Parts: sequence; C-alpha cells; structure tokens
Amino acid sequence: MERHIEIRSQGARLAATLHYPPMEGAWEPSRFPAVVICHGFAGDRIGEHRLFVKAARAFASAGYAALRFDYAGCGESGGDYGDTGMDDWIAQTRCALDYVLDLDFVDPNRVALLGHSLGGAVAALTAARDKRAKTLALWAPTGHPFQDIVGIVGKAAYEEAVTQGETEYLGYALKPAFFASLATCHPFREARTFEGDALLVHGTADAVIPVEYSFLYQKVFRTRSGGQCEKEIIMQGDHVFSGRGHAERAIRTTLDWLRQLDKQKTEWFGWMI
Repeated sequence: MERHIEIRSQGARLAATLHYPPMEGAWEPSRFPAVVICHGFAGDRIGEHRLFVKAARAFASAGYAALRFDYAGCGESGGDYGDTGMDDWIAQTRCALDYVLDLDFVDPNRVALLGHSLGGAVAALTAARDKRAKTLALWAPTGHPFQDIVGIVGKAAYEEAVTQGETEYLGYALKPAFFASLATCHPFREARTFEGDALLVHGTADAVIPVEYSFLYQKVFRTRSGGQCEKEIIMQGDHVFSGRGHAERAIRTTLDWLRQLDKQKTEWFGWMI
C-alpha cells in the first residue's frame, strides 16, 4: 500500500511517497519498523531504474513502513536544489523523520535511514546528530562530499560556479554556497558518534564513488564502543546497482540485515542480568 504526501521543511514543500504494509489480517503488530530513504546528488525519490521504488515496495511487503522523498529542488519538490547544501538536506531528512515518527503505526525504536551516494553521507551525518535514527544503511556512500561531487561535475564547472556565481549541471544551477557546504562536512569523522548498527553495500565496479569508501566507513564504525557494522560487496556492481540481480541483492541484503537486527533485539529483550 502506498500514498503520495507532502512534507514541509523550512518553507519548502517536499514531495514524498509513503509505503506501508496492509493494516489487517496477517499484519497486525501494534507498531511497524520504518525506513526513510535518502536519494543522492541531483536525484529523486524514484531512483535510477526505479531503485528506490523497488526497495520501498520490498520493505512494505516485508512489514516495514518506508518513506522516500525528494529533497528540495529535486523531483516533484519545490525549491531550488542549487541554492541548498548539506545543512539543508540534513534538516529536510530530520523533517522526514518527524513525519514518520508522528505516524501512530510506526515503532520509534526501529527507525532506519537508508542513504545512497551523497544521500549516504547525508544519512550518516543525520544519524550522527539525531538519535531518533536507530540504524543506518549506506549504499555506495560518498566519503568526501566536496571532492566527490566536484569529481562528478568537473573542476571546470566548479570554477565556473565560483567565478561566475553558478554553473549548470543536468539542468540544476549550482551556486558557490552549494559547493561550500560540501567542503564543511566530514562524514567519516562524524560517523564515529553514531551509536547504532550500520550496514554498507557497495559494488566493485562503481566508477563514481570508490568501493574503498565502504571499507573506510566500516573501519570507522568498528572503532566505536557500541553498535555493529556489516558490509556487503557486490562483485561487478556499479554505482546504481544496474547489473542483472544487483539491485535485488542490495535490497535483499538490507532487508535480511534489518530482520536479523529485529530478531536479535527480540531475543535479547527477555534476558535479565
């Protein structure tokens, strides 16, 4: 089941789609776990080859509520993407969390953020700053946002933005403030403060964001005193998991991981020390 909604964030209208399990019959727990999906740079809530639609529907079929939304200026949302930056995207993600946590059928203790590419860095930074995000799944996450995005748009485009006031990329007018915001964020550093469990999924043939980033994220997560971290490397997987079966594997791995966490928490709940 799914329905289109709007989320307000700092005056911007964010288009979103909420997926949820049937509310009757076999699906009768008092509260469902939830997943909030964060898309990447210049993307939208649908994703390449409908990646996020497939993911959200799979989560809902498995008993999870799933929210996918367009950041301001992307997809069907209002606003201008090139005028925004990391702080804005984190604020918008927190508004998405507000919406999900206001739903009376969502379990506030089982809310996960799933971020892809630049959305992975946004999800990691949001989870590090907002304790309401209990678990974190990162698909091909950026690790050095400024370096990574300049590498995508090109150095000449970045220099044009700085000297001319903006540069155009895929129809988006990117301003100097957009790039400046990327330079101030350090997800590898802040990830250390996230206290929950984390999952990393990356393809070895990712030509946009190097697979080594996921190994570095795992190293960072494993230096913490608490919280587990797992990693799934997809052989020959590209940045958007477009190869045969790659998207299904990323989704299945994430869903199996979430279920395993729920199972562990249920089993340990009854223990007394």
